Amino acid sequence: MIGDFASGAGLVLAAGASAYAIWAPPSRGRSVAMLLALALAPVLIAGDAWETARFEDLRDNAGTTILLGAAGLVIVAGLAYLLRARAWLLAPLIVAALPFRVPLEAGGETANLLVPLYLVIAAGVLTAATRSDWASDRANGHARPVVWLRRILAAFVLLYAAQALYSEDPTRGLQNVCFFFVPFSLAFALLADLRWDRRALDACAAVAGAQALLFAAVGFGQYLTRELFWNDGVILANDFHTYFRVNSFFWDPNILGRYLALVGVIAVAVLLWTRDLRRIGLIAAFLTVLMLALAVTFSQSSYVALLAGMAVLAALRWSFRWTAVVVGIPALVALGMGLYDLASSPEGESNKDTSGRLKLIEGGFELFGERPVWGYGSGSFSKSYEERVEDRIASLSESHTEPVTVAAEQGLIGLVGYLALLAVAFWVLVHRIAPLMPGVIRGPPDTETPDWFRVGRAAMLATFTALIVHSFSYAGFFEDPITWVLLAIGAALAAGPPRPGRAD
Repeated sequence: MIGDFASGAGLVLAAGASAYAIWAPPSRGRSVAMLLALALAPVLIAGDAWETARFEDLRDNAGTTILLGAAGLVIVAGLAYLLRARAWLLAPLIVAALPFRVPLEAGGETANLLVPLYLVIAAGVLTAATRSDWASDRANGHARPVVWLRRILAAFVLLYAAQALYSEDPTRGLQNVCFFFVPFSLAFALLADLRWDRRALDACAAVAGAQALLFAAVGFGQYLTRELFWNDGVILANDFHTYFRVNSFFWDPNILGRYLALVGVIAVAVLLWTRDLRRIGLIAAFLTVLMLALAVTFSQSSYVALLAGMAVLAALRWSFRWTAVVVGIPALVALGMGLYDLASSPEGESNKDTSGRLKLIEGGFELFGERPVWGYGSGSFSKSYEERVEDRIASLSESHTEPVTVAAEQGLIGLVGYLALLAVAFWVLVHRIAPLMPGVIRGPPDTETPDWFRVGRAAMLATFTALIVHSFSYAGFFEDPITWVLLAIGAALAAGPPRPGRAD
């Protein structure tokens, strides 16, 4: 259970304010709710861990803590001043901050926090609270799929917080709400209300592409020098493997691989609607660098995600039916062969072949079977797995399959919410997309819509599909801010190209 009534009430209040920000149209009341959620999250984190060793340095060095807080406020104020005149910059700033986690050491432990992203979101909330015309072009708010997306996403945020109240790992549940659900909800609300035109999409794509090249360059350097910046687990594993995995600025090679794969899907989407030969050459060179960088991550899940995203793009650009045949049949054959190998292999070998994931899935189903309705509570998988699963792997306690995690932690209640969210998300992403895509045109084709908008719609659908596929083998769906950004952009584009007018 959450430690005390005040902490539990604060958690529900923060989640409720975040859910209201997702669901409600821009207004003074929503701005107050966003500011409240923004303020409550760090207070709840500090209140939960203030007496622990993690906060010892902060408790003993009040002056340093105050200076750090003041520096953060100055940065937020500066960004808010910039955004007040150029609101469209919020999108590329958030995209630029997405990958960067700052390792903070406290009490002998290291926490990798999305500090840059939190600062940008705080600046966006402050700007939205002081600009009456923040969302003057929110036509998408009336699209039926988007309305349902907002409702279900807001409900899931509330549900996750409520299920943290009885979690067997209340601290982890509280941290997940405050570090992920609250700030990412605010980011969704801000981005979904922006006016997404060609400039905004191009800026975000350019930022993501430039960062992918940076991460690739760092990864190549690590591969050549055989040295990583951090993550002792990967460093130790590299010493025993015949291959060397890189993680660039990321903590885990699979997360680096996920980022490269998602950016690669976006680049392919641009390539498929490009007619300029010079631009085609540049994109092809860019993709070559990304694929080489992806190779040295040795992330199989990222390759599968990339292929899934490219299959969606092929269906949209050329033929849905032929893509289903060309991709679907080999995929079913490969799946069948994989299941046969797992079934026919000795238990230990089959688990080894899946890097321990098979045992985790079995343990997750075991936990789900014990509490099928409400689960063990938000954020509880690691602790529940370690304490209740007898035949387990001691070195692995984190689930790597998102549906299994949801089922074990939140039971059927959470699983229904999760599946409903996925269904509505895809409903939003395919809303009115058929007339735009040659591979799935129904009725007369839309010849007036600009290509940049087609690319945006196709890229959001394909990239979100790739992310879902990756989360099935590596989890990290709700905890990845990219999920919320893709949903926000998809919701904003669902109504069609923005009307001509003021871009800020």
